[in-house]
Amino acid sequence: MKFFTLRQDIFHDIIECLIAALEAKDVYTKGHSTRVADMTVDLAKKVGLRGKELEKVHIAAHLHDIGKIGISDQILNKKGKLLPHEFEIIKMHPVIGYNILIKSKRLKEIAQIVLYHHERWDGRGYPEGLRETKIPLGARIISICDSIDAMASKRPYRESLPWDQIKKEVISNKGLQFDPVLVDEIDDFLWEKWRKMYENY
Repeated sequence: MKFFTLRQDIFHDIIECLIAALEAKDVYTKGHSTRVADMTVDLAKKVGLRGKELEKVHIAAHLHDIGKIGISDQILNKKGKLLPHEFEIIKMHPVIGYNILIKSKRLKEIAQIVLYHHERWDGRGYPEGLRETKIPLGARIISICDSIDAMASKRPYRESLPWDQIKKEVISNKGLQFDPVLVDEIDDFLWEKWRKMYENY
């Protein structure tokens, strides 16, 4: 996505540097932010976001895991499932990310999206347990795309899931984890486009 002034170009470059800093720290994150951002733009366009609103969601998708910079390497790169207390630490990354981004007045709305990208439609997410449309739209979109990438990516403790199973998991969590309207907007064209994207990784 192009930014049309020199100031915006520098702003975009700084964001790219933040992403690179996170990817240098977290092996799993390498490529994750880009894939999530690509899917987020597709779905955001599908539901009618354009212009500055689309740019905000796109940037937030790139930066949604920036708070992991504040999580210890021992937990972040653990080869195996996290213990309960370790998962509680991981759950702090949206708040850490928010506290990083809120330092910039220009990133205030983006910081809000980052803060809430692990909230759930049914109110069982974190950090605040927001429900339904109290969760910002951008965060609801990123939540779906982030989950898809998590399932489609190989982890130290499991293989990536088959694409049909990923699709089934998303649909079965419609109205629970995910905004049901957004899930319904993911048509066969988008599912196929995203499947092909993962074939190229």
